[in-house]
Amino acid sequence: MRSADRVAGAALLALGIAFSAGALSHYGYWGENGPGPAFLPFWLGLLMALLAAVLLVGAVRSRDAGPEWLPRGDRLRRLAVVLGASVAFVALLNVIGMTVGTVLFLVVLMRVPDRQSWFRTITVALGVAGLNFLVFAYWLHVPVPTSPLGF
Repeated sequence: MRSADRVAGAALLALGIAFSAGALSHYGYWGENGPGPAFLPFWLGLLMALLAAVLLVGAVRSRDAGPEWLPRGDRLRRLAVVLGASVAFVALLNVIGMTVGTVLFLVVLMRVPDRQSWFRTITVALGVAGLNFLVFAYWLHVPVPTSPLGF
């Protein structure tokens, strides 16, 4: 049995069920004019639970041991960099803002584990952060966290 797939399948199955149940307990499924706020989260949770169940059943039925549970060496270092950068991005989001945070997040991910050139790294980071700002903050007027510099 593939232990990583079993653990992930069971965890995602529980999360999907909890997501659907939470949507129904906190929001109305149907309103006067049609689907209510719980409609989409309920069905997304059920879809996630169904896919997790497929993963779990496949892992239990498999005779192949599969890959190691945790990566070792360089792969473990890459995983630690991605997790660390993600946690830092979320933790610092309200301090440094969405645009600056996105640039720094992408610079770390492109330079440390992937060793991309500085030109490509800066181009992609600035382009994605700029596009992110244009779509969400400018066009859709979504209130995103801003840096002390105002962006």
